[in-house]
Amino acid sequence: MLNNIWYDEKYQLYFLDGPKGSGYYMILINIDKNKSSEPLYKQIYTDIKDKILNNKFSSHEKLPSKRQLADQLNLSINTVTNAYEQLLAEGYIYTIERSGYFIEEITQFTAKSDEVIVLPDELKECEEEVSDFLSLSHMTADTSKFPFNEWLRCQRQALSNYEKDFMKITHPQGPYVVRETIAKLIGLTRGVTCVPEQIVISAGTQPLIKQLMAIQEKSPTIAVENPGYSRVHSLLTRINLDVQPISLDSNGIDIKKVKKSQANFVFVTPSHQFPTGTIMPISRRIELLNWAQKEKDRYIIEDDYDSEFKYQTDNIPSLQSLDKHQRVIYMGTFSKSLLPSLRISYMVLPIPFLKKYREVYSDLIPYNNTMTLYTLHYFIENGGYNRHIKRMNKLYELRRTRLIDELMKKFGNKVSINDIPAGLHFTATFNTKKSYAEVEHLAEKYKLEIYTIRRFLLTDKCEDEGPLELILGFANIIEEDIPEAVNRLYKVLFN
Repeated sequence: MLNNIWYDEKYQLYFLDGPKGSGYYMILINIDKNKSSEPLYKQIYTDIKDKILNNKFSSHEKLPSKRQLADQLNLSINTVTNAYEQLLAEGYIYTIERSGYFIEEITQFTAKSDEVIVLPDELKECEEEVSDFLSLSHMTADTSKFPFNEWLRCQRQALSNYEKDFMKITHPQGPYVVRETIAKLIGLTRGVTCVPEQIVISAGTQPLIKQLMAIQEKSPTIAVENPGYSRVHSLLTRINLDVQPISLDSNGIDIKKVKKSQANFVFVTPSHQFPTGTIMPISRRIELLNWAQKEKDRYIIEDDYDSEFKYQTDNIPSLQSLDKHQRVIYMGTFSKSLLPSLRISYMVLPIPFLKKYREVYSDLIPYNNTMTLYTLHYFIENGGYNRHIKRMNKLYELRRTRLIDELMKKFGNKVSINDIPAGLHFTATFNTKKSYAEVEHLAEKYKLEIYTIRRFLLTDKCEDEGPLELILGFANIIEEDIPEAVNRLYKVLFN
């Protein structure tokens, strides 16, 4: 039974059983037993914590015993114990054996502010809604045709056979068996000559490029295609490298300008130049390789981002397949061929780079999900990958042909199409008086996802007068929607 209770205004506490300062008291705790959304121990913990932070207690002041507080609140001792233990774990209170719980001496905040932190409008996000936009974007693939059931079977196989591997951190370059499978795949499909030890797997091309640049003994100068992959250009610029945009000619990157740039790395997309689509002919490939081998510190980074998709003829062999002097760093990805969200990319390091890479990244924790990598291994080994690529090649060729036919029928002599049968996009030039800014604005109005060439120009500005160039993708639009997408495009460009 509690008695001799009196109130102390400074601490807003009810003291009991003895004179002021004796240390035995009852404290006011605000709890709501009807509040089902928050456990009672959490309410006790929160209330005491707030009183401590607002100086309602003195340092080293004693708290009621667990039994006293439990009796006061008509709760179980376990509930109070849970609250005290949480406060103890976070450092708000401390305990002395056979003496009880005491308020810790806590450093106070030097400045107080009642300002409410509000997220600026430009930083707010919202969940993407399904809309009636039609997409002629180059960036996406058709995920609706992905063989998820087959992928899940491969995942179960991975779980069954590699359960122990999921309990540890894998090799910094990725599991050996997965690298071995990738080496076989790109050897057969792209002519890439390598052993599993040369392959580095990561979650996207950008991390791989950053790792590659970080192992250079001196800051390199890098030549990049212009127009080209703006994300790579931005990445290299952000890490304060000397980046030299090099214009293109009809055969790809201008080799004469590469030589003048004094670059020791050149980043190219020879099998399907991004974004123009140009396939680099053998003569230009040999010129690039000859340029690289003339100096010991010259290398070519070959980004083979969508080489799986080739129409009417066989695939073009990789640039790396022609390299006899270990000067090509080959990069590939499964984002276009499988699912972008899998985030599986890889690079093949020339052997001179391999030792340095392992010295620098011996303690790297891999970025990829290990289960996903083993699932990919079985998906390739079981033939699921090749079957999927064949299906998608047929599907994409039908969409590509339909889109070109619809464009020619609708636009006639107002359009010129750069018809290169490879990849998941092509470029088209339209004789319109609209500016790039107007086209981008109207595309939103007519609910059409398109991208103009000015997104990929790294230095030059687009002229608003004269023909206007678009990058048109066909991977993420069903064939039945192509006529409507073309109609919307006509409205964007000519209405």
